This record gives sequence, structure tokens and C-alpha cells, in this order.
Amino acid sequence: MIDSPAVTWEAPDGDHAARRASWASMAAVTAGRRAEWLSLFAPDALVEDPVGPSMLDPEGKGHHGYDEIAAFWDAHVGSVREFHFHVRDSFANGPSCANVASITMTLDGGMTMTVDCVIIYTVDDAGAITSLRAHWEPDRAIATLTAPEAHQVAPAREGVRSDE
Repeated sequence: MIDSPAVTWEAPDGDHAARRASWASMAAVTAGRRAEWLSLFAPDALVEDPVGPSMLDPEGKGHHGYDEIAAFWDAHVGSVREFHFHVRDSFANGPSCANVASITMTLDGGMTMTVDCVIIYTVDDAGAITSLRAHWEPDRAIATLTAPEAHQVAPAREGVRSDE
């Protein structure tokens, strides 16, 4: 089971190779450990995050192999200041595990965005990730963008009533 304050796990936690890989992936991402995250992947692995065309992958072909996956980290994962994963359910069978999750990201400047998603991890016989496919809708995620000011209550000015 994953032990990280940046991951809330409310799902089944039975031992399964793909579930263990998902835990290792989340632990590396939340700690900002790029080399550790990359080491989880098979040499010919595929990352689709999100699956299909998006601003992160305009052609929707995914990121293949270490070099492209490393470039994906550098451009997108590494640019996030803080991650919090909230996994509500997890289905593990065969070589795969599908986690139903919300990922809240704090961006530079303090803005936050939450991605509701299903992330499917598939592993080989050695437990290396052969594919990570995150199903989420970019427009829904962008609609959750919250500026830091939205989280702060302005202090009342002296001599001014709050109902004025």
C-alpha cells in the first residue's frame, strides 16, 4: 500500500503487480522524483495523458519510450508545484489496474486544477509499466482552475461593516 501524505487511498488495496506500479508512480510523482518515475517504465512503454488529442499531445499519439516519456515529465509533470492524488476505487485484473481518481495540482503562482480521471496501468511480467493511459477531459479539468485569491478571504477593513 502507498504511504504518502500526498495520496489519499480509499480503494481496494489487494496485492497486484499493476496496482503496485500505480502506487510507485504516484509516490514518485508526488515527491518530484523524475528518475525514479522513469525507471518504472519498460523501454518501449507508452504514456497517454490524456488519451487522445489534447493540448498536451496535439496528435493524440501518446509518448513512446524513455526519451518521449522524459520529455513529457519535463514539459508537464515537472512543471506542477504540488500533486495530491485521491483514489476512490481501483480495479486490478490480468496485467492491468484501473484507478478512479481525482488529481489536484497546484501550479506555479498558486493556481489549482483538479483532474477527475481513470488511469489504467499495464505492466509486463517483470512489473515494469508498459502503458499508462489516463482518461480525462481537458475542458472539464480547465473549468476547475482556481486562482489563489479564490481561496483567501480578504480581511475586513477597520470601521467598515462586512454588509456594506
